[in-house]
Amino acid sequence: MKKQFLLLMLACFIALSGTANVRLPNILGSHMVLQQKSTVKLWGWAAPGEKISITVGWDNSTYKTQATNDAKWITEIKTPAAGGSYSITLQGNNTIKLEDVLIGEVWVCGGQSNMEWSGTQNLQESKDEAPNATNNKIRLFYVYKSTSAFPQENVDGKWVVCAPEEMIKFSAIGYFFGKNLNQKMNIPIGLINSNWGGTPAETWAPEYVINNDKIIKRGSEQLNTSQGWPHKTALAYNAMIYPITNYAIAGAIWYQGESNVRTYYAYEKLFTGMIDAWRQQWNKNFPFYFVQIAPFSYGFKNVGALLRETQTKSARHPNTGMVVISDLVPDTTNIHPTVKIEVAKRLSDLALNSAYGFTDIACQSPVYSTHAIEKDKIKIQFSNAVNGLMVKGDKISSFEIAGEDKVFVTAQVKIEGSSVIVSNKNVKGPIAVRFAFNNTATPNLFNKEGLPVNLFRTDDWEMDTSAIKK
Repeated sequence: MKKQFLLLMLACFIALSGTANVRLPNILGSHMVLQQKSTVKLWGWAAPGEKISITVGWDNSTYKTQATNDAKWITEIKTPAAGGSYSITLQGNNTIKLEDVLIGEVWVCGGQSNMEWSGTQNLQESKDEAPNATNNKIRLFYVYKSTSAFPQENVDGKWVVCAPEEMIKFSAIGYFFGKNLNQKMNIPIGLINSNWGGTPAETWAPEYVINNDKIIKRGSEQLNTSQGWPHKTALAYNAMIYPITNYAIAGAIWYQGESNVRTYYAYEKLFTGMIDAWRQQWNKNFPFYFVQIAPFSYGFKNVGALLRETQTKSARHPNTGMVVISDLVPDTTNIHPTVKIEVAKRLSDLALNSAYGFTDIACQSPVYSTHAIEKDKIKIQFSNAVNGLMVKGDKISSFEIAGEDKVFVTAQVKIEGSSVIVSNKNVKGPIAVRFAFNNTATPNLFNKEGLPVNLFRTDDWEMDTSAIKK
């Protein structure tokens, strides 16, 4: 009797296993955008051994796969040039039909609050745009906030067609970035919104990035806790990035760093390590474009400038790019600058130029190149200023010069093409120049294309990072 019971139970198990439904992760669904002209992955779960056929609407090709003994399946399909809409039909013991699938360009929008900020945070630019935000060629996927100590296989969320009620709660920078790409290239754009206000970069990187480097590890141990966001290593990465890394993308945009200013010394290694880890997990050297943090009156001297300096160094990392926004800050006491449309434009201009071949679009801020001491003056040469420099206002601000005493004083500045001549009559034998090198500087020097000159210093002297007395 016992043997018969066990056989019956086994038969029931086999029957149930054999009829288990094919399931998909939430990132795969109707209204999604698949990366064009690529080999993309489709994956999910089914009964062990279950055979699955997938038919794609753009060429009616059928792909076959089979679930492994751990109830997982994955396959690769080829996508055409941008277009749609199409359907995708998956047939196992059940049938799933994905409708209104577009082929285009897919971008991840990551970071902390300045990337997350939307109309639901009372951002006026988003609220003004919302009534006009209906666009069938832009699709949005909002990754809901979650954490995990271990890498997860799924995220909460679904693809939606861009509409006023969806756009209003989506990243303003992400939306305007996607809108610009859509308008310029006239192709579908998919945007994945995965960000969390207040989060340090450590929580967006896998554990090994932090644990394998003493400097990064030391910085992570100095992070302050908060009840509003996670700070521990990999918690957001495990829950909000890792589950989507099978999904083919064109690239990522990023706006973050404010929560790392106190540990600026570790940020370059941390940030570039995070970028490399993402690329490794996606198995693609995709472009990664980011926003330099805005001037803000932090409670500690110079920490914002030092973080921006490390971001500038990070932009030397392969296939990355940085936009400078020091001119887009109406209030340096507000850590959330309200200007987002222009920030998004600079990011999209960078993508259009560097990733999509629109080389006529200016996208690079002038950056310090070299300097030469000429008696009582120092000549500074900039790159990304082939057409020259210009000042907005009566005179150039934010330059300082110092001699052997290392005391910086306000400098007089003269533009010569793509160079400036810096001096102060009281500094005989100058040896160093700084430009906009403090927390709140909003300088007024630009290239002729209207992009602000990035901060810099020619020295490597120790900086005062003590608390600002109130």
